[in-house]
Amino acid sequence: MPLAKDLESYFAANQNRARDELFDLLRIPSVSARSEHNADTARAADWVANSMRAIGLTATIHPTKGHPIVVGEWRQAKPGAQTVLIYGHYDVQPAEPLELWDSPPFEPTIRDGKIFARGSVDDKGQLYLHIKALEAHLATRGTLPMNVIVLAEGEEEVGSENLEQFIASHEDLLTCDSVVISDSAMFAPGLPSILSSLRGLAYFEINVQGPAGDLHSGSYGGAVMNPAMALARILATMHDADGHIAIPGFYDKVRDWGAKARDEIRALPFDDEHFREETGSPSLFGEKGYSTLERVWMRPTCEVNGLLSGYTGEGAKTVLPAKAMAKVSCRLVPDQTPDEIEKLMRAHVASVSPPGVQVTVTQLHGGRPWRADLDGPLFDAARRALRAAFDKEPVVTGEGGSIPVVGDFQRILGTPVLLVGFGLPGENAHAPNEWMSVENYEKGMRAMAGLWEELGRA
Repeated sequence: MPLAKDLESYFAANQNRARDELFDLLRIPSVSARSEHNADTARAADWVANSMRAIGLTATIHPTKGHPIVVGEWRQAKPGAQTVLIYGHYDVQPAEPLELWDSPPFEPTIRDGKIFARGSVDDKGQLYLHIKALEAHLATRGTLPMNVIVLAEGEEEVGSENLEQFIASHEDLLTCDSVVISDSAMFAPGLPSILSSLRGLAYFEINVQGPAGDLHSGSYGGAVMNPAMALARILATMHDADGHIAIPGFYDKVRDWGAKARDEIRALPFDDEHFREETGSPSLFGEKGYSTLERVWMRPTCEVNGLLSGYTGEGAKTVLPAKAMAKVSCRLVPDQTPDEIEKLMRAHVASVSPPGVQVTVTQLHGGRPWRADLDGPLFDAARRALRAAFDKEPVVTGEGGSIPVVGDFQRILGTPVLLVGFGLPGENAHAPNEWMSVENYEKGMRAMAGLWEELGRA
């Protein structure tokens, strides 16, 4: 069913304002990982709270040990109406390296139908289109067909360290019939998507300590274990030649998706060569026996995210480094858990560490994987709303990334979670030149306004 005329007319009349307001939010460098941006992150929380108040919601800013959580509420629906919780985050990734941006990361710019700015798609644009969808209903009709809670956090990009505790301690405030999240991507341009799975995360730092300080490689090389070489040996044991993870027990809890799910994945319009070109890689590589999409959605990983050791400046400096460090992340799938993978990682590293160095493994943060059965009125309503906004039947997809709060919502609040995102492949969400499609921003508002109407009918 097409979007109601009053809502469509409102979106058309306020299209430019909705874009300009998003640009104001994007100009705030709310980088949660950097303490020098703490004031900016607090300012973004205030901005989000004020934007909700401006459309008729109440909004409260809740301090945490880290960055604040904003909760907006509208609870004036008719008796018996559902309550929907909308989640998003206003914090963003660091913008570095700045020299690789074609325009300043915190000065939004439109080029080729794309909004370029840090946070445009992850997640400020997707959060704000929800606020605009609520505004359309309230401005045209003075009411909403359901009660609404909007929860916006400022720590998603650093692992949502305080959110689980907040949900658990504010369960009465957050009790709802369903949770809706837009922090993901559509499978392809023009093809709306409902997300059915997320990989979890176990993120580690491995430190290797050798001599008390850097040594002359001529005077001591060959007589003292080199921490950089020791770390390289350790990391090299984590995979075999076919891309399988060689940490003992790593796959023991992996749940099989089944033949039907794999057939559905194969039916999606996916091209390996286009994917390769998008990455800029010479070729694709992954676990033998699985397709590219299966590797990204269904299978766990173990990846080196960063390495640090020795002299890396210009020219030569012949030192034997005193220490070496690696950041290693494992993406997890049901039914793996971060705690279990931490035990396996520690045991494996201890078993392969060479003598002559001290090796420590620290888990920095983690999140559980998630997978949903997309049955019920919430998902049926989402399919109808997406079909109306994009004029195409939505597809069911998976996601290789992690949104730790999804599992927390489902476990603590006991409610279904709908993940429907409006990003696109290649949007550079954590990289320079992050962008969001202008068309998806505008159609996303309409899709969400349509979802509220569909839920009201249900």
